[in-house]
Amino acid sequence: MRVVIAGGHGKIALILERLLAERGDSAVGLIRNPDHVADVGAAGAEPVVVDLEKATVAEVAAHVRGADAVVFAAGAGPGSGAARKETVDRDAAILLADAAEAAGVRRYVMISAMGADAGAQAGGDPVFVAYLRAKGVADDAIRVRESLDATIVRPGLLTNEPGTGRVTIADSTGRASIPRADVAAVLVAVLDTPGTAGQTFEVISGDTPIVDAVASRVNVK
Repeated sequence: MRVVIAGGHGKIALILERLLAERGDSAVGLIRNPDHVADVGAAGAEPVVVDLEKATVAEVAAHVRGADAVVFAAGAGPGSGAARKETVDRDAAILLADAAEAAGVRRYVMISAMGADAGAQAGGDPVFVAYLRAKGVADDAIRVRESLDATIVRPGLLTNEPGTGRVTIADSTGRASIPRADVAAVLVAVLDTPGTAGQTFEVISGDTPIVDAVASRVNVK
C-alpha cells in the first residue's frame, strides 16, 4: 500500500509512517519545512517538501498520483492564530481532497477533532472556536464527495503515553484521552478496512483491541 500523508512531520504522522514502513508499506510525508526531511526519512517515509498553504491542486496531485490512499494529518498547531486554522485545518484539507480527486485516488482518511462543527458557537477561546469551525467545514466538504471513500477520525485529548492497543470507538464516546500511538494504529486499521468509508467516529482509550474496534464500524449507518 502506498499512502501519502499531509503533515508528514506531525507527531501522529511520524508514528503512522513508522508503522507503515515496518510492515512493508510505502509512506510519503508531505512537509512544509525542509528542515524536517531527515526526521521523516528516519521514520521510513519518503519526504516531499510542498507548502499546502501555497501549492496548487495540480502540484499536490502530482505527489498523490499512484497512491492507494491519502491521510490528512496536517494542522496549524498550537500558537497559530485563527487565520491559519482556516488556511491549514480547512483549506489544506480541502486542497488534498481536490488533489486526490484529480489524481484518481479515492481513499481519504482525515484526522479531525472532537467537537468539529462548521457552526461551532463563540464562547471561550476564539481561536479554538475557529479551529473547530475550520475542521467542521473540512469534514463536511470531504464527507459529501461521491468521488472519495472518506473516513473521518475524531480523537480525544492526545497524549504522548505509550499506546495500549485498545480503544473505544463510537459516534460519540464522551471526552477522554488517547495516546497518539493508538491514534496512529487506528489509522492503519482504517486504511486496512475499506468498509469504514463513509464513517465519522470518535476514538478514545478503551478496552477493545484496535482492529476489532475499527471492524465494528463496517457498514454502520
